[in-house]
Amino acid sequence: MSACQPSETPMEEGVKLEVETEQVPVDKGRYQRLVGKLMYLTHTRPDTSYALSTVSQFMHNPGEKHMQVVMKIISYLKAAPGKGILFQRNENFLKVEGYTDAEWTGNICDRRSTSGYFTFVGGNLVTWRSKKQNVVSRSSAEVEYQGMAIGIQELLWLKLLLTNLSFSPKEPMMLYCDNKASCHIVHNPVQHDRTKHVHQRKVRRESYFRPSCMLGRSAG
Repeated sequence: MSACQPSETPMEEGVKLEVETEQVPVDKGRYQRLVGKLMYLTHTRPDTSYALSTVSQFMHNPGEKHMQVVMKIISYLKAAPGKGILFQRNENFLKVEGYTDAEWTGNICDRRSTSGYFTFVGGNLVTWRSKKQNVVSRSSAEVEYQGMAIGIQELLWLKLLLTNLSFSPKEPMMLYCDNKASCHIVHNPVQHDRTKHVHQRKVRRESYFRPSCMLGRSAG
């Protein structure tokens, strides 16, 4: 791949992968080794997290289309091999923020959606994740709402960690989402009774947490 054409994105927009009945098989061992090596890069290259979480779902039965996406990721890495995460000291180094986003029914095999989040402490990116949800959602609002619940869990974990290190946040932690319906549900207590069907983990409500929304700004 040293002579390949660099790519501007790790994955083409709108690509839907699945296990086809008549797909062209590829070397399963080579595919697994490539994906396994690329996973190490997510520790410093969060921009590849979504693409890698997608191709890693087909480790058991990869096809030619799956391998093409893996090669696309490698081509993307060649375009900017020096990219990484920069940590720097800011004035408000205890400010904790989280951003969430989701893709509705992105997996055409089981119709489950993918949600992701990333969090900042003092303006520095510290945690991120892209993962397929456990249940099938019936609307984009459900997907985004579940993604926000996972983001809240991460913020609570960060607060506990910082508190144990004697750096407890001194202001409300903010969670940003770009879905209007989910933001309306969060801010309007009347809507809570209408979302009992939404599968979500138990999240302990704290007085220091204040949900917010940044409409028009994507979390991805």
